[in-house]
Amino acid sequence: MALDRWIALILLGIFVTYGYAAWFTMDDNLAPFMRRNPIWPSTFPKVLSVLGVIACLIVLFGLEKSEPKEPEIDYRRLTDYNLGQAIALLALMVVYALCLRPAGFIFSTSAFLILGPIILGERNWKIMIPVALTATFVVWYLVQEVLGIYMRPLPGFIGG
Repeated sequence: MALDRWIALILLGIFVTYGYAAWFTMDDNLAPFMRRNPIWPSTFPKVLSVLGVIACLIVLFGLEKSEPKEPEIDYRRLTDYNLGQAIALLALMVVYALCLRPAGFIFSTSAFLILGPIILGERNWKIMIPVALTATFVVWYLVQEVLGIYMRPLPGFIGG
């Protein structure tokens, strides 16, 4: 059996277990007034489990297969690709995740959105910096003010 089918079989087991938990165990402790709601806390997990089982069965039965074509990435020629950029971007993601709390959301996200394109080769500073700063402040405002979820905007030593 091909690797994709083995992975689909493993994921099928995970989705069936997840679906069992969503369909039979999650709603047992609901309060009586919540049982009349049209959407329960288990609605999204139920939908995810059904869609996951369907996707796994499609892969297992080979319904997604088409005519064989040349692979886009040849693992035997990995040195021909820009691995340095990919590894640097992954490292930047890890540094972003680690700096999010101590450095604050605004500084960390702005730095990530500015340094990421630099790693990938973008040099249009006039567009990159305003877009990164605008996106950072819009996301912070929406999460902080609209949704009411506190996110430390500034580093702790500045008063964030």
